[in-house]
Amino acid sequence: MLFLVLVLYCWHPDSIKNIRALFKYPYIFYAIRAIGRVMLKWGVERRLEYIEFRLFWEGGVNRSDLVDTFGVSVPQASKDLTHYQERAPQNAVYDKSARRYKAGPEFRPVFLDPDPDAYLMRLRSMAEGFAETGSNWLAVPPDMDVSLTLRRKVDTEVLRSVLAALREEKSIDLHYQSMSHDRPDPAWRRITPHAFGFDGLRWHVRGWCHETAQFKDFLLSRILGYGQFDEPGVGSAQDRLWQETFNIIIIPHPDLSASQQMVVAKDYNMVDGRALLTVRYAMLFYVLKRLGLLEGARSRDPRIQHIVAANEHEVAVALERAQREFNEADVASGAAPL
Repeated sequence: MLFLVLVLYCWHPDSIKNIRALFKYPYIFYAIRAIGRVMLKWGVERRLEYIEFRLFWEGGVNRSDLVDTFGVSVPQASKDLTHYQERAPQNAVYDKSARRYKAGPEFRPVFLDPDPDAYLMRLRSMAEGFAETGSNWLAVPPDMDVSLTLRRKVDTEVLRSVLAALREEKSIDLHYQSMSHDRPDPAWRRITPHAFGFDGLRWHVRGWCHETAQFKDFLLSRILGYGQFDEPGVGSAQDRLWQETFNIIIIPHPDLSASQQMVVAKDYNMVDGRALLTVRYAMLFYVLKRLGLLEGARSRDPRIQHIVAANEHEVAVALERAQREFNEADVASGAAPL
């Protein structure tokens, strides 16, 4: 809007006079410059990031890549490539035989902070069927596979309704199937959701259970239906297990050789032989289970269990606290593991 006003202002017959007048208000020029930067960021700069991504990870890029991915015209694609060369002249070298730009020998990222995890997540999204070739900027991905697990089925309208309840700070009726002995059949439960959690395999919604007057986790895939919204229950600020955190100190298994411990430290990005993992108390069980640290980690074969907790006693105390404060949680409801 500001940009349009300025254009109209300067389009007036007395535009020269108007432009001169603008010099009296430097903040206007700062605003114009800021707008320009935003436009660049969400337009050209995004395509410049794409060019650099292709050069860095796949070794090359051409105009058709930009046309196919962003739907820009061929002249605009050429302009983007020229713009990139102006900003990073050492990064792109034109190969006439291949008719594409290749990464130069002195390549230095300008628009990206190359992250191996981010690249590998793109590969994973393709392997698991969540993205198609090209849609996540990968043109020629390597042959790959992942250790698949059965995908949990989450109902679209259920998720949408839970999100709406969370967003509008309302409670919602959920038709939920517990796996506990005293709840063999589905039952309606009213919850006030405030967060989502993921244990590496499945998603759950966390919220205040009006029936048991506790904060609990409910597996999204076990919600069979939803009902009406109503006034909320206790809010997230009172969920101490969610709001408070605990630090797990991770170290290599002490029974590994010195060189094996060094590579484990590198593998887990440890500093001085240890890594600090800050975890919500509500997620502590999930994290410990996934890392194999629930109990007896030091007694397991180090060739299988590569890491242990340096602060094992404190971890046990923290887990006990989480269990105690959770009280008699609906364990097998998928709600919680405690």
